[in-house]
Amino acid sequence: MDSNDSLPENNSIFNISSHLREAAARHPHRRAVVVPETRDRAGRIAYTHLTFSELENESDAMAFGLTSIGITRGTRTILMVTPGIEFFILTFSLFKIGAIPVVVDPGMGIQRMLECLKQSEPVAFVGIPKAHLLRMVFPKYFQTVRIRVTVGRRWFWGGHSFRRIRHHGNDPFPIAQTRYKEAAAILFTTGSTGPAKGAIYTHKTFDAQIRQIKSYFNPGEDEIDLPTFPLFALFDPALGMTAVIPDMNPTRPAFVNPRKIIEIIENQGITNMFASPALLNRVGRFGKENGIRLPSLRRVVSAGAPVTPANIEQFLTMLADDAQIHTPYGATEAVPVAAIGSREILSETAMRTEKGHGICVGLPLDGVEVNIIRIDDGPIKQWSDSLLVEDGDIGEIVVRGNLVSPRYFKRPRQNALSKIIKGKTVYHRMGDLGWRDNKGRIWFCGRKSHRVITENGPLFTIPCESIFNTHPGVSRSALVGVGNPPEQKPVICIELNKKQKGTSRKELEQELLQLAKSNFLTENINTFLFHRRFPVDIRHNSKIFREKLALWAEKKIKGHGVMGP
Repeated sequence: MDSNDSLPENNSIFNISSHLREAAARHPHRRAVVVPETRDRAGRIAYTHLTFSELENESDAMAFGLTSIGITRGTRTILMVTPGIEFFILTFSLFKIGAIPVVVDPGMGIQRMLECLKQSEPVAFVGIPKAHLLRMVFPKYFQTVRIRVTVGRRWFWGGHSFRRIRHHGNDPFPIAQTRYKEAAAILFTTGSTGPAKGAIYTHKTFDAQIRQIKSYFNPGEDEIDLPTFPLFALFDPALGMTAVIPDMNPTRPAFVNPRKIIEIIENQGITNMFASPALLNRVGRFGKENGIRLPSLRRVVSAGAPVTPANIEQFLTMLADDAQIHTPYGATEAVPVAAIGSREILSETAMRTEKGHGICVGLPLDGVEVNIIRIDDGPIKQWSDSLLVEDGDIGEIVVRGNLVSPRYFKRPRQNALSKIIKGKTVYHRMGDLGWRDNKGRIWFCGRKSHRVITENGPLFTIPCESIFNTHPGVSRSALVGVGNPPEQKPVICIELNKKQKGTSRKELEQELLQLAKSNFLTENINTFLFHRRFPVDIRHNSKIFREKLALWAEKKIKGHGVMGP
């Protein structure tokens, strides 16, 4: 099946909320959203839920209510609501109105989050009481806000209450006649390798993503999903899947309580789960150590950072033989772009990863064009086939397709650096480096901004780090450069495997040096620094902040130290 089958024309009338209305018509009494509410005296979880019919009706009622207070088509609306029933109701009501929800990950830190919110020039603000307190403490970031809605108890800041504006009739809301290429939402990137940017999602973007997910994963009619990343939960109602919200802090997946994740999988018969590599590792380690089996899980999807073969193998010990772990590749601006399953990874590509080939992210998905172009840090205005590199050569990954966000909101410089025009379409420059093999698969080699440019040529993070990650004493490694290109000094930062005993740090350093000399990719690396815990991104707790590590390494080298903070 081609994910582009029956796509509307670019100027066609289309609203992404129509997927929910169709799902409610197909199976009105099936659970759409399930949320853990409380525990009884015996410690058992009590859940609350909405059926698809109830979610459709509640989002209609709220759409009438939001319209009555001035939120209309095109109104940029900050949405700061914790994952739960109200989050789903509000999101789909905003889609139905044709308003533009602005979604920012609160885990990125207050200052960065405030800058993102200000950048979006919001007119309306819908949030829980804590979010409104933030607005009151930092008013200069919300000067454009005219409409305020509190989800929960409203205190001294005035505005409207979620509960009071709800329309009490049963009339279906007339869904806004939005265009296919009209803005539907603004979703902010994490800003892990630069400033956080608001990617504009059109109704076309969302629709293409839903079609792509259906095409590749082929979810069944009885699917129950556990989306441990809140934004991915929004796809479930549109896919006709039941979304079960986990009992966890979504900004700290690396520190999740594995017992709670396993408990909810068993309680709800979860068939599909999204997990960042950090969560996958934590739950998988606990499950393997305790001999836990999760027979209901058919499919696990892990993304947000490279997923190691060891992480995959560990989690698979809990799954049935016919279950798979999928590792789709993409970014906020374009997802999913490519994908690969655990069978192919463990039987074929893992061995090449350990030898420094990079991490295979699979074949491009139907309807997505993926190319590899020469590495260039500057803007590229117009597409030309002369940009392409030969298969097997490492270059920058660029993608084109209906699921690609067309631009950033009011970020002309970032648009110039990230978009290449080809006729009426754009290529998005992923900012990632990779190469294509003779089967057409894409191999990820790290971020462009993280490459280390030495006097002997460029070094790429993922291929080099994979050499050292094979050592049992290494939990993970990170390549950074000290100094200025083109004469940077390559340094490998090491996070130790705390369970590995019996080897002194000096002995380990000698063994790592021998590993470096055994591979032509790393033969010129001779500096190793040990760090207690790498700084990582907030969203998935998995992407290593190599910029911070580089500054730390430079100080250590100048001070001749080797200990972590």
